[in-house]
Amino acid sequence: MPQFDSTFFPSQLFWLLITFLSLYWVIARFAIPRIRDVLEQRGNTIQDDLDRAERLKTEIDTAISAYESSLSDARSQASDTLRVAAENVKELIDTRQAGISDAIAEQIKNGEDRIAAAKAEAMDGLQTVAAETAREAALRLASLEVDEKRANEAVVAAIRDTR
Repeated sequence: MPQFDSTFFPSQLFWLLITFLSLYWVIARFAIPRIRDVLEQRGNTIQDDLDRAERLKTEIDTAISAYESSLSDARSQASDTLRVAAENVKELIDTRQAGISDAIAEQIKNGEDRIAAAKAEAMDGLQTVAAETAREAALRLASLEVDEKRANEAVVAAIRDTR
């Protein structure tokens, strides 16, 4: 076998060195810069996605605080409405105790219906905002197109799970 013959060692070492240096030059000149560029591009893309996610989180937090504020206002208005209704009921009871029982029950029911309607309207508004935000986040973060029906179902399920 010629590769084990010591007379061929210098030429084998010479060609080993030439081959190694050539391969090193090709890798250093072409492969490493391309890999570095790809890694930088990925890093920039990831940072952009993180920044976009942070902005969306801020928007969601703003929407949630607006929802909580409107819910607090609705509760305050409902409380005021119930307080006024209770005062009216007390006056009516003092004046006409016999026929007022039915009128009081109807006023309370109407107040509860208005509260339920206001709450349902606020929840529908929140569900719409949450569904749109979720669709937009899915589109921007994962480049997934989510249809409106599926996004609404997911939001309804998430709200149901938090209760």
